[in-house]
Amino acid sequence: MNRLVVCFLFFVFQLKAQQPNAVSADSIQPKTNIKLDLKYQQFIIPTVFIGYGIIGLESGQIKGFNAGINEEVTEHIDKKITVDDFSQYLPMASLYGLSALGVKGKNNTKDKTIILATSYLLMGLTVNAFKQTASVKRPDGTSYNSFPSGHTATAFMGAELMYQEYKDVSVWYGVSGYLVATGTGIFRMYNNRHWFTDVVAGAGIGILSAKAGYWLYPIASKWFTKKNATKIKTVMAPFHDGRNTGIGFIKTF
Repeated sequence: MNRLVVCFLFFVFQLKAQQPNAVSADSIQPKTNIKLDLKYQQFIIPTVFIGYGIIGLESGQIKGFNAGINEEVTEHIDKKITVDDFSQYLPMASLYGLSALGVKGKNNTKDKTIILATSYLLMGLTVNAFKQTASVKRPDGTSYNSFPSGHTATAFMGAELMYQEYKDVSVWYGVSGYLVATGTGIFRMYNNRHWFTDVVAGAGIGILSAKAGYWLYPIASKWFTKKNATKIKTVMAPFHDGRNTGIGFIKTF
């Protein structure tokens, strides 16, 4: 339990230590429309979600609540519906789909991709760190990497990015992203793959990672300025969320 708390606090304080204000204005010249005013109120919901999940690892009352929800959700399952394997990526894909349809978001494709890659990397590393540390048995008994839900974290990260990018066009883009993300979390429980606390914590990690992607944009974007364009054309980063393994990449043109 203590190791999980330390891991979470390290994640939060690491982000605070890398605020844009701590970077020299002479060394970074971001070319973006990003004007995300990061106030402490924005961190209340994701922090509460993650904290609830962590407390639930040791709380007998919350574990009982988990078991009750699991029993209700899975009681009448005839067969699994694997839509959650695809819906987790739908909000992220919509960032580019809306652009292709002519809906102009806050940032151009390059800036949007840098923010997405930064958010996804933070989310993947955080989810994997918790999975390896917590070692929670899945409801279906197949493995010990239940906490937190990587599918839910991915979906909520994409939903928050959708909200930030398109909220000035229409708040309903963000709402639709969050509806898909919520559905993804519900199906993870319906398919008997996650406890309620896994889903709640995953949602918090996803939202917080998306916000951090904007927060850290000035740092990430310096590798894509003209000064570095001849040196770096592609950035690749491996990820593993406890079930899926792959390589994420950003390519400049």
